Amino acid sequence: MRDWAAWHDNYDDPTSSLATRLALVQRHLADALANAPAGPIRLLSLCAGQGRDVLGVLPTHARRDDVSAVLVEADTRNAAAARRLAADAGLAGTIEVREADAGLIATFADALPADVLLLCGIFGNVSDEDIRRTATAAAAMCKPNGTVIWTRHRREPDLTPAVRSWFAGAGFDEVAFEAPGTTTLTGLGVGRLRTTSPAAPPSSDRPWPPSGLPSGRLFTFRDT
Repeated sequence: MRDWAAWHDNYDDPTSSLATRLALVQRHLADALANAPAGPIRLLSLCAGQGRDVLGVLPTHARRDDVSAVLVEADTRNAAAARRLAADAGLAGTIEVREADAGLIATFADALPADVLLLCGIFGNVSDEDIRRTATAAAAMCKPNGTVIWTRHRREPDLTPAVRSWFAGAGFDEVAFEAPGTTTLTGLGVGRLRTTSPAAPPSSDRPWPPSGLPSGRLFTFRDT
């Protein structure tokens, strides 16, 4: 069983691929928040870990007061660390950390539809079919003009071309895809998308969830 709390230590090594990935995700998140329409911003991060993607951006961001965030993380120690970081940043009332299985839609359905959806650190730890299912469902999880930020390693066989095509087929425009050079350990890909054909928002005669969102489970995380 992998120690997911210790896994986060690599973020503190500036030469690691995780540190590179974190910086890219944070940059794209900061830009997505800055360019979001005026008004409230609903953010959802699945398999959020210690929340560094969000908590490395939100405390000093100009749109801080517009954001309400739900971070879903199954590891008890990581969830506790995320809560501490949020509290230290004065964001305990803004960021809700849920200790739960992010693969189950029921754990975050009330946080949908999202303006910004983070799917970071997931696609390297689930099956290809689970990735396809999640990419296909993502448009139904987002508001019109919503943003998705996702990551996936590029070790052989490199699945990122397929992931990009699955998102495109689900109704996303690709805003950016960054793939820093490969190393003997890992190459990485960070994608940013915008919905082009989002599900209609819920209303009194069209309740959430929309028909494009599957019931039950999106993915099963491999804890190895």
